[in-house]
Amino acid sequence: MAKVCEICGKKPLYGHNVSHAHNLAKRRWVPNLQRVRVTIKGKRTTINVCSSCLKAGKVESLR
Repeated sequence: MAKVCEICGKKPLYGHNVSHAHNLAKRRWVPNLQRVRVTIKGKRTTINVCSSCLKAGKVESLR
């Protein structure tokens, strides 16, 4: 599963953990994705949506 929001296209960001001694360790920040059931063009389907899109109301989830 790709860690990409299907609404806004948000993807993981890459960087480093930096210790007090300035040792660098690679890491990545992944978006908070939720599996949401939605209706697209009259057809019910499940998509990956980030929590910021859900909060903003860009997606109408079915429950």
